Amino acid sequence: MRETETIWMNGEFIPWKDATIHVGAHGLHYGTGVFEGIRCYETPQGPAVFRLKEHLDRLASSAKLLHMELPYGVEEIRTAMHELIGRNGLAECYVRPFAFYGYGELGVHTGDNPVEVVIMSWPWGNYLGDENAGSGIRAKISSWQRVGANTIPHVAKATGIYLNSMLAVHEAQRAGYDEAILLTADGFVADGSGENVFVVKDGRIWTPSLSTSILPGITRDTVIQIAQDLGYVVEEGNVIRSDLYLADEVFMTGTAAEVTPVRSVDDHEVGVGPVTLELQKAYLDTVRGRSERWGHWLDHVNVDEPATREA
Repeated sequence: MRETETIWMNGEFIPWKDATIHVGAHGLHYGTGVFEGIRCYETPQGPAVFRLKEHLDRLASSAKLLHMELPYGVEEIRTAMHELIGRNGLAECYVRPFAFYGYGELGVHTGDNPVEVVIMSWPWGNYLGDENAGSGIRAKISSWQRVGANTIPHVAKATGIYLNSMLAVHEAQRAGYDEAILLTADGFVADGSGENVFVVKDGRIWTPSLSTSILPGITRDTVIQIAQDLGYVVEEGNVIRSDLYLADEVFMTGTAAEVTPVRSVDDHEVGVGPVTLELQKAYLDTVRGRSERWGHWLDHVNVDEPATREA
């Protein structure tokens, strides 16, 4: 991670090195936090954050599912994010707003612990490797199952949930693969450790439904809409591991991963196909402002906006 100049923390801009928390913070011990991964892209019209409203709405929804009352509204966080990007002088960056229960009591119940809210921004390339955007990654079916919908609220982007993902990706990378794909307890394909999964077969596109305990990905939704606008049929339903092995194409989507091809699954070669590359190009043209077709998803940064709260 490359350090930048400033972090926004609880309503104030502070130096990167000073953004610290107490070791007794509840979120550190119990994973009681929520976060978003958001990208700001350099466009011909200046820096623009992609689908910022949807990301911040999901942050608020995730907090609600954890009985967490955010001390800042969506518009306040948006304004702070705009100014943070401007202060750090980054025309293109990854932005991480997150909230967690801070220092107070240390029982499992959050009690009256304060809710801390932080926004970070820093340069970050493709999560699965810029070099893999064209050549694709190697994926492995994990022995770790995706946690069930009634075990933990999968629609919340909550910090504690990602222990499940961490175990899966560690297993995959120790075995020499780039990424893991998790199955449900019923054996259906769920998602990657930090991405949604798509399968292309006979010109149709398939992706696991939300019932498989996956995060309702904003990039997933973006790609579904783009694909449908381009004339593809997109089906949401059950996908089994054999569908991955026999697919014409497989790809993964996520804010950090963008649209990344999967060239093999469990050493079954799939390759990188034209549908994936077409959707990847359409997505990147959209987020970088090279296409006006889906331009309404861009939130252009106004660095002159104040980020202070009203008294």
